[in-house]
Amino acid sequence: MQAEIVLSPIGRVHVTADGYRLEIDEAYRSALMGLDGFSVVNVLWWAHLADSEEARALRTCDQPYRNAPNELGVFATRSPVRPNPIALTAAPVLQIDVARGTIDVAFIDADEGTPILDIKPYHPAIDRVRDVAVPAWCAAWP
Repeated sequence: MQAEIVLSPIGRVHVTADGYRLEIDEAYRSALMGLDGFSVVNVLWWAHLADSEEARALRTCDQPYRNAPNELGVFATRSPVRPNPIALTAAPVLQIDVARGTIDVAFIDADEGTPILDIKPYHPAIDRVRDVAVPAWCAAWP
């Protein structure tokens, strides 16, 4: 088993006056070819503001959502506080500029300067799941 995994960001999230921009490092810009035409991308990002030894050591959290059980395991939450603070957002694409290495998105729940680990196109044949079950405590969420 590999003892250490090394991840390198491919870019950063930037918050602009107009919304959110994913800025991809020059070395990875050619990887954007063919992404135009997809209306949503899955962005994997590093929750760097939640990354600490203490946060990585947490396995449970006190009632993180209204109507949730009094305690939940972090794997049952969308919290960035987890053993590896990897986050995923399905972000609606507004515009892609391959030459500049930018993807303008309608929303991403990441902060200014957040490291981007990977981008994948959202594809309904792969990413959409029919007949999903969720616990009763979150069944009323939109």
